[in-house]
Amino acid sequence: MFGLFKKEEFKIVAPVDGELIPLAEVADGVFSEKIMGDGFAVIPANGAVCAPLSGTAETVFPTGHAVGIKTKDGIECIVHIGLDTVELNGEGFHPLIQQGAKVKAGEPIVNFDKEALEQKGYKLTTMVVFPSGYDHAFDLGKRTVASGETLI
Repeated sequence: MFGLFKKEEFKIVAPVDGELIPLAEVADGVFSEKIMGDGFAVIPANGAVCAPLSGTAETVFPTGHAVGIKTKDGIECIVHIGLDTVELNGEGFHPLIQQGAKVKAGEPIVNFDKEALEQKGYKLTTMVVFPSGYDHAFDLGKRTVASGETLI
């Protein structure tokens, strides 16, 4: 009973297994120049994506390539899977949640067919950007990370 009102600790986790890289290394100016906000990226090793933080899925794009999550404290984050993947109109993406769903950091939110999308020539670098509510220096370096691994 005493844990009933315990406030969940804020954390940001890796959205996928893979190679963590700075946004500046993403091959798309919208992300590398931080036009949508600061954050980080992971070159995925597989097609399983989890929520990078706990909150509400404010937007689940019909194409499945992106999810917007907002915390109860107003921190907004966008998980964007791949470069130019909106062009696929949902082909190869399988959202596991719907708009309005409550998610916890590390909970699966989207699956995608990594091999099929790569065969079509798409880069699947997965970006996590913070358009508002979170001012943090994302100097996370470059390294291999596991999905759900705490980064911040």
